[in-house]
Order: sequence, then C-alpha cells, then structure tokens
Amino acid sequence: MVVAERARADRFEHLLGVLKRMTFGKRSEKMSADQLALALEDRDVALAEIELLTEQNEEVIGAPLERRRRRADTPRASLPLHLPRHEIEIAPAACQCAACGGALHRIGEDRAERLDIVPAQYRVLVTIRPKMACRACGDGVAQASASKHVVPGGLPSESLIADVLVKKYADHLPLYRQSQILARQGIAIERATLANWVGRAAGYLRPLVELQKARLLTCDRLFVDETTAKVLAPGNGKTKTGYMWAMVGDDRPYGGADPPAIVYSYMPGRGGVWAAKLLGDYRGILQVDGYEAYGQFGKADRPGGPAALAYCWAHVRRGFFDATKGKGAPIAEEGLRRIGALYEIEREIRGRSADERRIERQVRARPLLDELHGWLEEKRRRMFSGSPTLEPINYALRRWIGLTRYVDDGRVDIDNNAVERSMRTMALQRKNALFAGHELGAENWATIASLVETCKLVGHKPDAYLADVLARIVVRRDGDTLDDLLPGNWSDTKAANIAPVSLVLCKAA
Repeated sequence: MVVAERARADRFEHLLGVLKRMTFGKRSEKMSADQLALALEDRDVALAEIELLTEQNEEVIGAPLERRRRRADTPRASLPLHLPRHEIEIAPAACQCAACGGALHRIGEDRAERLDIVPAQYRVLVTIRPKMACRACGDGVAQASASKHVVPGGLPSESLIADVLVKKYADHLPLYRQSQILARQGIAIERATLANWVGRAAGYLRPLVELQKARLLTCDRLFVDETTAKVLAPGNGKTKTGYMWAMVGDDRPYGGADPPAIVYSYMPGRGGVWAAKLLGDYRGILQVDGYEAYGQFGKADRPGGPAALAYCWAHVRRGFFDATKGKGAPIAEEGLRRIGALYEIEREIRGRSADERRIERQVRARPLLDELHGWLEEKRRRMFSGSPTLEPINYALRRWIGLTRYVDDGRVDIDNNAVERSMRTMALQRKNALFAGHELGAENWATIASLVETCKLVGHKPDAYLADVLARIVVRRDGDTLDDLLPGNWSDTKAANIAPVSLVLCKAA
C-alpha cells in the first residue's frame, strides 16, 4: 500500500510539473492552431489523471464522502433521447430487513445514464435465389433476377461502400488505414480494392452533384470561394497546385424555403477563366471575397448582363485584426470596434425575412456605414504608405459598393462565412491525405464531399443517405429523374425507431 501511495504521489508531482511548464514556461517556437489543440488535449488528459489520483488519495485518508461526491455531482450533458436504452437493475443482495427480518419493499430508485458502445460488427449478407421448376412438364424453370449493385458480383454492400466514403471524406481516414482496421477484424481487403469501390460510387453519384450544381446556378444568391488542392503531377512524382472551388446556396439567414446545398468543383487553376467556367452566365447575387477573378461578373458590358457582387466584411475585419498585432495600433482597433457594431446588428436580425432585414439595416446600419466611410477616407489621407493599417483601409474603400450592397438587399449576408466554413473540410482532408493522386481523384473527392457536406447542412446522416441513395440509383435508368435523391429532397425511410428497453436484473455482490 505504501509503495502504491508513493508511486501515485510521484506521478502527481510529475504531472503538475509538466502542466506548469506548458502553462507558464517559455516556448522557443510558435505553434500552429492544430498543434496547440493537440497540446491542450494532452493537458486535459493529464488533468483528468490528476483528478483520479486526488480521488484515490482521498479514499485512502478517509475524506468525507460528501467531499468525494462533489466532483461526481457536476452537471453532465444529457444523452440524446433517440439512443436505445439498455437498463441494468442491481438489486440488494438480500430481500429482508437487516434489523427485523421483514420483507423489503421498493420505495424509489436512483437512475444513472452512461454512454456505451457496441463495437462495429461486420456481417455477411447471403442472397439466395431459388430455382423453381414445373414437375408436370419439366420445361418451365423460374428464378428471380439478381439485384443490381454498385460493384456487380463484388464483396461490398451499398452500406459498406457508404461507410468507406464517409470515413474517407467526412472523417478524413485514408483508405490504407481503413484497410488496416478491416484487417484487425480478419477481413483482408487491399487499399486498391477500396479505391475501386470509391471510384465506382463516385461514378454513380456524379449525376446527382451535376444536378445539384445546375440547381444552385438558378438560385438568386450564391456564395463562392476557392482553396488550394495539391495533386500529384504525372511522370515526375511531384505535386502541382490545383484549386477546389465551392459554391454554397443557403437562404436560412433570411428564412428562405430552399434547402441549403454545397457543390465542390476541382479546377487546375484559380484565374478568371476558371471562375467563368464554373459560374457560366450566372447573373444573380455573388457573395465573394475581394479576389480579382470575380470582378468580371460585375461588369456592365458582360454578355447577358452583370451579376451583383457582394463583398465580405469578414475579410476587412481580418485585415484590421492583423494590424492590431503590432504595438500601438489605435486606428486598427477603432476600425474593429466600428465593424463590430455592424455585426451586432446582424446577430439581432438573423433569421428574419429579407424585407425586415433590409429595413433594419437601412435604419441602423446605413448611418454607421456612412460614418465609417468618412472615417476611412480621413485616416487614409493622414496615413503614411508603409502603415499596416493602410492595407485594410484601401481594401475596404476600393470595394465599398460591394461591401455595402447588403444594406439594400435583405437576401445578402454581411460576409462570405457560409462558404468559408465549407472550406474547413477541404483543409482537413489536405492534412490527412496531403494530395490527390491525380486530377480525376480530385474530381471524385469534390463529388463525394459535395454530398457529404450537404447532408451535414440539411441534418442528414451521411452514411444513411449514401447507403440508401447508392442502392436506389443503381436501378435507375438513363433519363429517370434524380430529384428525390438530392440531399435537400431525400427522406430516410429506413430510419430506425428507438429500440425497446431491455432489462437485466443483477444481485449486488
């Protein structure tokens, strides 16, 4: 016992020392946000171990029970109601009163819920097609046709393929790691085989994404952005930089009826020619950052007429925020304060109708913007050319018409964050896969990511959606409608009901 207590004490001191160095010690290098997140996770793990050691020490020294219970009584997150409940009842060891021997009667109970998991279980689906013959004539033989599948005559069910897709494109788990996970279950499936499944699924799903893209291009408003996507260049073993473009339609901030949707498209470049290829003759509202490739869509002499360019205040705010990182930047801090007042108005009116938002902005935001414009002009005249604050000021003034368009149209958002958020999944995939093997691989990535991320927006489980849609789309003929299979129109007819409660009676030891 003494040795165990000494070991716990030594461990306790060690953890405290590590945490002090993490919190207060000097750092010789800057850490990225992801590295910092990992460090914080490790710190929280260490804190939990310290808490356990403290509890064990309190048990040894006989601390009051109320003190030891205090931590256990802290509020916990409630578990979702749709999860099945498996009840385990622990009855007293004896059913007679220890004092008088009389029978014990139930007067109440204590209930405690813990989250449990049943490990993923792979199973084999056996399809049997009996052959039926006529005994009278011996000529007639009947047998049902084999069902169509994504991989004809292959191993995977559509549910298994959906699981592979979600793990790769939603959970960012490369195929070789999935192959290793299957191997631990005694299932030998090579990475190349998994890749074949993914490619065949992408081929079936691409028409859905093309239909979703066509629908987006008819919307009144689009968010558009682009980010880098490394692709392996053929022949030399090096990578080249392509771009993943994203289009987002999301009318929920002003109560629009259309379901939100995302479409990713891989392009070899980022210039205006690729933006034109992506958007064609779109003439609605384009919510974009200040990248010059989008400027062509707002020109009056554009064939078919100009689109309405609405620029992003988050980019202006980011510029002022970067300028405040230096010492003594009162102008940048004042700029942040003024932009913050505009965002406060937006937080209050989010979800209202487009007309209500326009009226509120005209009354409350317009005077603030007029004051801000005058303030920016004044500061620009007085500022020397090398000032870091001058850059966001010039950025805002050059794009003032697009930045203030949201005041006159309640459908327009103050920023481009709807599409900026959609780029996070691209960044995570880049960090896990590093690069796509070829341009077709990047296109398949864009196809499946479009459906996975749209499912997240509309509240569907991506694995349930993909499993059902793959099973249904393989039996559709060319020319059959696909509208009901779009994430915004799809309904999960196979959604499981809450499983019945099971009751297990146990005697206390």
